[in-house]
Parts: sequence; structure tokens; C-alpha cells
Amino acid sequence: HISVSVISMSKIVRAIITGPPGGGKGTISTKLIKDFAFTHLSSGDMLRQHQRDGTELGLKAKEYIAKGEYVPDQLVINMVHSSLQALQGQSWLLDGYPRTRPQAEILQKEHPLNLVIALDIPHEVIIERLSKRLIHAPSGRTYNLDYNPPKVAGKDDETGEPLTIREDDHPDTVRARLQKYDEATSPLIEYYRDLGILQSFSGTESDPIYREMKPALENYIKNL
Repeated sequence: HISVSVISMSKIVRAIITGPPGGGKGTISTKLIKDFAFTHLSSGDMLRQHQRDGTELGLKAKEYIAKGEYVPDQLVINMVHSSLQALQGQSWLLDGYPRTRPQAEILQKEHPLNLVIALDIPHEVIIERLSKRLIHAPSGRTYNLDYNPPKVAGKDDETGEPLTIREDDHPDTVRARLQKYDEATSPLIEYYRDLGILQSFSGTESDPIYREMKPALENYIKNL
């Protein structure tokens, strides 16, 4: 068994992680960064950083966002490319990009990936999980019926005011969002499967998924 730090030092891993919204991707990314010494890059964080710094990219992106439009592919590509350029010779894990096959093809030309981690979480599990999230809208306090329930059902602990489900967490909204995700992602998954760099993991909870993922990835990276 090779220790992870030795693997990380001897092999440069250029990876992305993809998974449905609400599927625990953030939790698993945190574990991967800790265990595999990846530098973590999130396209959403990058975009926000560019906007905060007032860069040319950030200002352009702001214009589209203000109009309620998607930031165009080319802008996102330029932003990701400039961040990855700065990480030559390091292992990284990219999150939130690419979202489409054309983006994937451009990324593969400029910064060829050698690992794609895909999370396959049943839709019904995510829908049920998100429907158990309750919020107290005025304060932003959040509760979860499974592991952080309110003391009195349906009431905020501090004010006694009613709790609600976020608009985004309503089952129909979540179902539509997951449907959209599947449609956008399946060509991407096929592309990476054909390249032979896809590692797919299924399950319903992050901890058991990661217990299977860690040794599988150690083995995969060892053989790169």
C-alpha cells in the first residue's frame, strides 16, 4: 500500500468532480482535498473572486449576471484557463466546470485531465434529503428533520415563528433541476468514459461512498 502523500508527489493528477446538485459533492471534495493534497478550484468561487477584484473578466461576467443571463462559455474558459496556468506541475481538483461537452473538449486540449470523478446519486434520495431542510426565513436559521430538527415541529427554536421549505428545495423544483443536470451531463460522462478516465461512484450517503472511493482512487492514481 503506497501512502497517499507519496502518490500525490510522484503523480500529477488533473481531476474534475461532477455530481448532481444536493448530492454531497462538497462534502466529498473536502475529503479528497485533505487525503490527496489536491489544490481545489471551483468555477463559481473563481467567478465571484474575479467580480470582487474587479478584473476585466469579472466586470464582463457581472454584465451578463445582471441581465439574468448565463456567463458565455468563452469567458468561463478564459477564467478557468488562467487559473489552471498558474498551477502547472501541481495536482488539482476542478469543481463546477466543464458543464458541457464543447467545454470539456477545449479543456482537454489545453489542460488534459487524467481523472474524472462522477457521483451517481439516485434522484429520489436527493429530493427527499432536500425536502427535509427547513428554514426560518427572517434569520436564515436552517434545520433538518433528520439530524437537526426544531424543538417544536414546524417552529423556529428562538422566535417560535413558522419554518418553511426554501422555494429551491420543493420536490418539483428539485426534480426539474436534476432533470436539467442529467441532460447536460450525460454527454460529458460519455465523453470521459470513452477517454478511459472516468471513475464513477454510486450510493446514497457521502461517508460510505467515500470509503469505497478512497482506495479505488489510490489504486487508479498509482497506475497512472
